[in-house]
This record gives sequence, C-alpha cells and structure tokens, in this order.
Amino acid sequence: MITRLLAIVAALGLMLSCLPSRENRIVIGSKNFTEQLILGELIAQHIEAKNHLPVERRFYLAGTYICHQAILAGRIDIYPEYTGTALTAILKESPGGTRQEVYDRVKAEYEKRFKLEVGRPFGFNDTFAIEVRGEDARRLHLKTISQAAAYAPEWRAGFGYEFMERPDGFKGLAATYGLHFAGPPRIMDLGLLTRALKDKQVDLIAGNTTDGLIPALDLVILEDDRNYFPPYEAVPIVREPVLAKHPEIRDALQDLAGTISDEEMRQLNFAVDGEHRDAKQVVSEFLKKKGL
Repeated sequence: MITRLLAIVAALGLMLSCLPSRENRIVIGSKNFTEQLILGELIAQHIEAKNHLPVERRFYLAGTYICHQAILAGRIDIYPEYTGTALTAILKESPGGTRQEVYDRVKAEYEKRFKLEVGRPFGFNDTFAIEVRGEDARRLHLKTISQAAAYAPEWRAGFGYEFMERPDGFKGLAATYGLHFAGPPRIMDLGLLTRALKDKQVDLIAGNTTDGLIPALDLVILEDDRNYFPPYEAVPIVREPVLAKHPEIRDALQDLAGTISDEEMRQLNFAVDGEHRDAKQVVSEFLKKKGL
C-alpha cells in the first residue's frame, strides 16, 4: 500500500514538473459575459502565436470588482476592461469627458494607484444600451430615454447585478431621466437580459451596444439624449511586473489596438451568442482575417 502511495506521489510530482512555471505562464482573465470571453481569447491566442508563451485562461470571473482584485493579487496578469467602468466603478470618479480624456485619466491613475498598465483601445466603444422591444418603440414612437420615461411607471425593468451598484448605473440613470418603474427592477445575469426583454418578462433593460442579439431579437437602443453614460472603450489591463519580465507582450497587445470596430464586435458576439459557435474558432478566424 505504501509502495503504491509513493508511486502515485512520484507520478504527481512528475506531472507537475512538466507544467510551465507560473513565472513564465501568462494568465488571462475575463468577466462573465460573451464579449469578455471573446476579448480574453483574442489576447490569449495572439500572445501564444506571437510570443510563444504558455497561456492559462481564467475566464468568467464574475464582474469588474472580482477581476480587479484578481489582477491586483497577481492571480491573473491581463484582462479586458472598459474605460468608463474603470473610471467610475474602480477609480470612483465622476463620469464625463471625451473618449481620449477618459482614457488618459484612467491610464494615469491605474499606473499611479495600482501599478497597472492600460493598453491602447481595441477600437470599439461598448457603452451601456437602454433597450426596449422594437414593437414597443415603433408603437410608441420612442427614440430616446427621455421619451421612454413617460411610460416607465407602467413597465418592469431588468438590470445586471453590477449595474444596480455601480456609480454610473441605475441610481444615477433614474435620477438623470426621472425614471420610475411599476416595481423594483428585476436583477439577473447579463446573459439573460435580452431574452427576458424579448419574452416580455421585462420591458426595459440595460444591455450593451455591441450585443449581437439586438438586431436578431428586434430590440431597439434608446438614445442617451442627456449624455449620462461616459465612453466605454475596451482596453487590456496588464500587471507591470509581467511587462517588465516579458516586454514582448506589449508589442502583441499593440497589434490588437484599433482592430475591432463596433460593428465587428457585434458580429463576433452574434457568432457566439446567436449562431452558438465556439469562441476559440471565431477568434481564430478573426485573427486570420486581420492578418495577425
């Protein structure tokens, strides 16, 4: 029995010795929705191909706060974030400013406070989208959030957990537009919101402008006519010690800057959510199309 136990321990030791050390393994994280999965996979595949470094994927790490704590603790090395989210949810600063101004503020403060580098934007702006069913928008002639506020007392709203808590979320939106609903908003996972709206479980949701299911489900994005939401450009967040050890990673991330338009991100999201394709294959095809 002892001999057998020693053999198992020896085998486990051999297996562990074959794994790449944490020092040379790049750990990519992401939040828990499709777009983040795609961006995380995009970063992972390009680093593997260009830098020939072993990559570990730790995707679906809940929301913003979990990912931020994970990278501060060194449990992940890179994850995709959004400038408006970083500004309001992490830095606790008031929204406002152009895309460049918000990016510059976030980049400077992340380096100063957290020793994290904010890479160049991937190219698209995934701002919050206040959505209603297309049939309701056409029937009521709705184009803006201000117009929808008049009907909100008869409606049920649906929001993600994080949207209810963050400073650029529900409370500020309701105050800015005078929104009052028939009851407390239903709180659910982000991946369930669009289906809940389509199935008439709720009447208004806060989704994302790059959600590929918006046109497929005949949903309409209402214009943020009071400019409540700041810009949300997608950017890679990287631990500075990782860049110091592997400066080549910076070049790989630079390759991805400006490569994804709003429409291309919608198409990528739809390929996974709407066509139920494998995210790894979708990303691989996209990188080849871009010559990366």
